[in-house]
Amino acid sequence: MWTQFLIQFWILLVIALGAAILLGRYIGTYFAPVEDRKMDSFGKVERRFLLVLGVDERKQDQSWVGYSKSLLLVNLLFFVGGYLLLRFQGSLPLNPNGAVNLDWSTALHTTISFMTNTDQQHYSGEALSYLSQTFVLGTMLFVAPTMAFTVCMAVIRGLANKPLGNFYADFVRFIVRILLPISFVFGLAMILFGVPQTFGGAVSVTTLEGAKQLIYRGPVAAFEVIKQLGNNGGGFFGVNGAHPFENPNQYVNFIQMFLMLLIPMSLPIAYGKIIGSAKQGRLFLGVMTILFVMMTFGMAGSLFANPTAHGQELRFGQIGTALYSSITTAAETGAVNAMHDSLHPLAGLIQLGNMMLNVVYGGTGAGFLNVLLYAFVAVFLTGLLIGRTPTFLGKKLETFEVKLMAITLLVPPFLILVGTAVSMYVAPGVAGISNPGYHGLSQVLYEFTSATANNGSGFEGLGDANVYWNVSTSFALFFGRYIPLILMLAIAGSLKAKPAVPQDEFSFKTDTPLFGTVFLGTVVLVGALTFLPVLVLGPVADWLTM
Repeated sequence: MWTQFLIQFWILLVIALGAAILLGRYIGTYFAPVEDRKMDSFGKVERRFLLVLGVDERKQDQSWVGYSKSLLLVNLLFFVGGYLLLRFQGSLPLNPNGAVNLDWSTALHTTISFMTNTDQQHYSGEALSYLSQTFVLGTMLFVAPTMAFTVCMAVIRGLANKPLGNFYADFVRFIVRILLPISFVFGLAMILFGVPQTFGGAVSVTTLEGAKQLIYRGPVAAFEVIKQLGNNGGGFFGVNGAHPFENPNQYVNFIQMFLMLLIPMSLPIAYGKIIGSAKQGRLFLGVMTILFVMMTFGMAGSLFANPTAHGQELRFGQIGTALYSSITTAAETGAVNAMHDSLHPLAGLIQLGNMMLNVVYGGTGAGFLNVLLYAFVAVFLTGLLIGRTPTFLGKKLETFEVKLMAITLLVPPFLILVGTAVSMYVAPGVAGISNPGYHGLSQVLYEFTSATANNGSGFEGLGDANVYWNVSTSFALFFGRYIPLILMLAIAGSLKAKPAVPQDEFSFKTDTPLFGTVFLGTVVLVGALTFLPVLVLGPVADWLTM
């Protein structure tokens, strides 16, 4: 079994890395600062289109405050529109299956969840109309990953001591140049391999036992491809990628894993190209890959340790499930091809670890922002050790930046740990737990970790389809998404405004194996100090008492 796993794993990793390097160079070329950007024929059309929209990025560079305002405004507009359409979907067209209106708390949670690139679902996909699936959630599947990606590009340009850019130009460019063409190609591939794409309603069939059953279908392929490419993860059907229409065979399963990795892997390469240090970009990619390999091997070991697979849902076998489960939590996608609640407790530990660190590789844009945050922390700690003012890319990290770093670093654990503690105490939270003891804690911990880390998957034994869970996790979704994005923009804006510090032979270089080791140690150390106690109480204790 290990031999088969190693073959599949290394084939996938090599293909994904090769494609990501090419895409990263492309992103680095066309998302570079305006004055450094290569202009092609498509770029000329793109610029005319932006001018029609009233956007001239050559003259409308935004500060970090202006960029943040534009980001929040667009999010607000999509949120209001999406919420209203979900609330009244029963009265709107494209509803052949007779879906009813969502209640206020489910509509609130669903809209925030998809708008924050999380796609945590407290409803079954079959409960939505085709209008809601395609034109509400399907639209957000393109919009949501674009938000973090644009912030990531602005932060990288700021670190390169260049203007942050224009949010609206970045927004249009990412959708048109990256998401749409890749989605089109792989959407056709998914249709070819058996994923349905139709606006026809449910089909009534007679089973072998003579009973009548409704088989739901829909425009699944279009939904599925952007769900994976944009690290969204929400399922068209209630059981997500464990449904044979969403993930019918090993070919589609491979495509989905590849798409989940593609953009997060490409961003370190794009970063290196934009800042003019390909070596540093490769260093970050290398450290992320080391963590990914370690986590994936841990996931495989946890599943292979149960040779009978007793009680585990493994539609794609232990190998296919191990790879998919590791990738979907590493890339913060949240799609599943098996119910995580059924897996070995140590598999749950790996999944939680991926989401809590959120750098292995992390979601579209947001993951690499976390990489930069940990790099700042590593530089700061190194500065304390050697008695020098910490600098990153020639800019000093001083009091203002360190305060913002600390807040950004503390937001996720605060939301995860406080949310878990409260839910383990109040009656509505405890009522949702389907398993007593340590596994019940793991269910609640997973729910808030998934919400805060923009992942969206769940230990689906949790009874979360009610007002308490909809509202409580909405707070984690909202603040876990927007506070880090805004604060990272503020850090980039502050560093850009500072004069560069001359580098000499005594300066601490951030593109060497030594810094890579310090960076890796910082990620592991900070993650362990923050989350190890609750992990011991949850999945580790669950494993020890099996």
